[in-house]
Amino acid sequence: MDAVTEWFGAWFGAGHYEFARQMLQRGVAAIYVVAFLSTLAQFPALLGEHGLLPVPRYLARGGAAGMPTLFRLHYSDRMLRAVCVVGAVVAAALVAGLPQLGPPWLPLVAFLLLWILYLSIVKVGQTFYGFGWEMLLCEAGFLVAFLGSNEVAPPILVILLVRWLVFRLEFGAGMIKMRGDRSWRDLTALYYHHETQPMPNPLSRFAHLLPKSVHRMEVLGNHVAQLVVPFLLFAPQPVASIAAAVVILTQLWLVLTGNFAWLNVLTIVLAFGAVSDDAIHAIIPAMPATTSYSSDPAPLSWVAIVLIATALMVVLSWPPLRNLFSRRQLMNASFNRFSLVNAYGAFGSVTQERYEVVIEGSIAERPLREEDWRAYEFKGKPGDVRRIPGQFAPYHLRLDWLMWFLALGSPDSGWFRALLGKLLVADRATLRLLRHDPFDGEPPTWIRARVYLYRFASRSERRETGQWWMREETGELVAPSRLR
Repeated sequence: MDAVTEWFGAWFGAGHYEFARQMLQRGVAAIYVVAFLSTLAQFPALLGEHGLLPVPRYLARGGAAGMPTLFRLHYSDRMLRAVCVVGAVVAAALVAGLPQLGPPWLPLVAFLLLWILYLSIVKVGQTFYGFGWEMLLCEAGFLVAFLGSNEVAPPILVILLVRWLVFRLEFGAGMIKMRGDRSWRDLTALYYHHETQPMPNPLSRFAHLLPKSVHRMEVLGNHVAQLVVPFLLFAPQPVASIAAAVVILTQLWLVLTGNFAWLNVLTIVLAFGAVSDDAIHAIIPAMPATTSYSSDPAPLSWVAIVLIATALMVVLSWPPLRNLFSRRQLMNASFNRFSLVNAYGAFGSVTQERYEVVIEGSIAERPLREEDWRAYEFKGKPGDVRRIPGQFAPYHLRLDWLMWFLALGSPDSGWFRALLGKLLVADRATLRLLRHDPFDGEPPTWIRARVYLYRFASRSERRETGQWWMREETGELVAPSRLR
């Protein structure tokens, strides 16, 4: 019996994936640090007691009923801040590798705590937390919890579950593109995407101005990376490591040319689940190819915990697996309350024109001239045509993202009207979410919102005007309004 137990424990551990474990645990924890800090900075103004969509009001109306959240019975901004601070501190300890120095259950408890805390935030975050990478972070945090500590080899079953997550991420995104928009099928999607993506970065314009032949090659490469390569993640080594390298390189290109919060960075981190120590050693000879405990059996109690978690994830995998091959494929959907084993995908359709909502205020009693109006500037979304877009990812500017959806015609669910009201009273918490307040903290008399069509300036237009963007007004979203 001891011989069987020893054999099973040795098979159970994947000692040749130690580098992968370190990348997965520390990388996912680092994203949690960013997520908790960004929530600490933005949540009170967006969703707090006096926010645009107050959580207490949401809960009073029955929101989050039956959802796994610590805030279901009570919410306060003080409690929210405490949750964020605890989450950021625990995540920072995991980045430093401190819990990993203890027994296997210690990092397990730490990551499950992060999962519970962040899941609690997401479940009351309403439209401001309705992004696919929120679910992705929750699922990733739950999975890497079962990678154990430095005392035991990484469980091979968990390594395989991480690859299954990357498969759903990439293959789901590839299938939603092929089903959703003809421009992905005729290879023209990137004629537009770099210019119309939610939040361009400093290199987006240069990517947009590349020749169309390059854009077609980009799309073709994307299809290979998302529709073919994911299957190779489950191939024997070194094929799996090469497949992971393709995923990492394609995601790095997205990091260089856009601001997609932590989606791309987290995908890169997760892709290391398919990279073996031998592959790392081949690239960096100073890194060991094997570890001293690679043949040591894991404690039977730890094996049982991992097997139970694996069985749970396998059972929960049926709905997302079926969704991948469904004609009515869902994008960024969760099939259970705990945000585990979700369906992912992005840009099933590509916007071919970029519209922006520009909010302007005036201190004139009767603003009759254009000079009477001054624009509010957001941190990430385009506004001033001379300003080069910034690099914010993996930080998530939630208000800026929703302004992009608003310009596409999505309903504001009350948050935009609340935003205009906050600006009319010069609410300090709201103004801190912006890059520039043209009235230096003083309330304007009037406010309005206009819609513009934006496009990147060509090389000649850039030389002649000094502008990064060219724009023309297309209409008025909110007529001049004032407080009653």
